[in-house]
Formats: sequence, C-alpha cells, structure tokens
Amino acid sequence: MHDVTAVAHRGDPYRVRENTLASLRSALHRGADAVEFDVRLTRDGVPVLLHDETLKRLWAHDRPLRSLSWEEVRGLTDGGVPALPDALSATEGSRVMLDLPGAPHPRAVRRIVDVVREHGAQDRVYYCAGAAAMLAVRAADPSAEIALTRTTLAPPRAGFLEAIRPRWLNYRFSLVDRALADRVHRDGYLLSVWTPDTRRSMRRLLALGADSITTNRIDILHTLRNTNAQP
Repeated sequence: MHDVTAVAHRGDPYRVRENTLASLRSALHRGADAVEFDVRLTRDGVPVLLHDETLKRLWAHDRPLRSLSWEEVRGLTDGGVPALPDALSATEGSRVMLDLPGAPHPRAVRRIVDVVREHGAQDRVYYCAGAAAMLAVRAADPSAEIALTRTTLAPPRAGFLEAIRPRWLNYRFSLVDRALADRVHRDGYLLSVWTPDTRRSMRRLLALGADSITTNRIDILHTLRNTNAQP
C-alpha cells in the first residue's frame, strides 16, 4: 500500500479538548504523522488555536474572539487556549496542517504566516482552507505548501489553481469516490480527505488511494494503516 499521512484533526478530541496543547501531544503520542489545528486572531493580533468564532462551545463564554485581547482569552480559559508559537513548540519535529477558518482578512493571514516564519517552522507547516484564504497565504509566502479545501465535486477553477499552486486538494471525505481520486491524481495533485471517523470510511479511503486522511480518531487510523501495510 502507498504511504498515507495520518493527520490528527484538532489533536485528539475524543480524549482531550480540541485545539489544546494536551490534545496535540496526545495525538502525536497515538501515532499521528501530522496534527491539524485551527488558527484565528485575537483583537490585538495574537494567533491562537480556536475553530469557532466564540469561546462558547469549548470554554462556556459567549464572547467573540475578535473582541478579546490575548490576555483576556488567557484569563477566560485559564490558559487553555494556546498561542500559535506554543503550539508550534509542542509539535516540534512533526508536520502541522494549519487551518484558517472563517475567511480571514489577508492581513490576518499574513500575520499568521509571519509567526510561522518567525518560529522557523515554515518547512513543516502547510495550510488548508478555501480559495480566498489560500490566495492570501500564497501572497504572503510564495513557497508555502497548500492544501486547497474543497466542499463540492465541481473541479476547482483553473485560474484559482494557477494562482494558488496547491500541492494537495483537500476534500470532505463523503465526496470522494474512485472517479474523483483518479482525477485528482491524474491532474498532478495529492488527495487529502477530512474527516472520516469510522473504520469503514477509513478503509474505503485507504482503498481509493487517499494520500492523507484527517480524522478525529487518529488511533483507529494508525492501527488500520499499519495493518493494511503489512505483507
């Protein structure tokens, strides 16, 4: 079987609260090749790990992140929301798939890319999100590795592909079939999929030749991949 990158979605969220340092470390301990996490900016421009626009779901504070300073976020979450440099330190030596949710402004994207560069992590970080965010990443870092996220079966527009120059096309796993997998590979891209959490779905995607699988159940994927790789 070809090599498959096992990516932990927001860390190890079935065991540890998502997008926290403990969750990232748990995922790596359980066999992740890479960890995926979400990054947004606080009011004062600090990149932090949070998927949602507010702290409500994870931290029980219905406060928009963009209205809070970094110090306020730390206080409301008792230090539970990490800043991007801390997450990069916690994953030192491992690949990181950095998701940019919420159609961030190009200035916000540039700030995130600058922090990655300042931390010396640009060679192990790659970025995923929709076309607008990935165009901003490409403008901020011409050498960035990009996984262009897709939520439809319609082929990406040629102009976007030329401008973004992704290495990966990153599809919702339920969209992927043999025809799509063959088309992605025929067009010269690697196929990334998100986020299957059942053994049945993972086995199907492994059989279709997915190059990367992002999941909330990294332990299951790690076991299946290693079992399938045995002669």
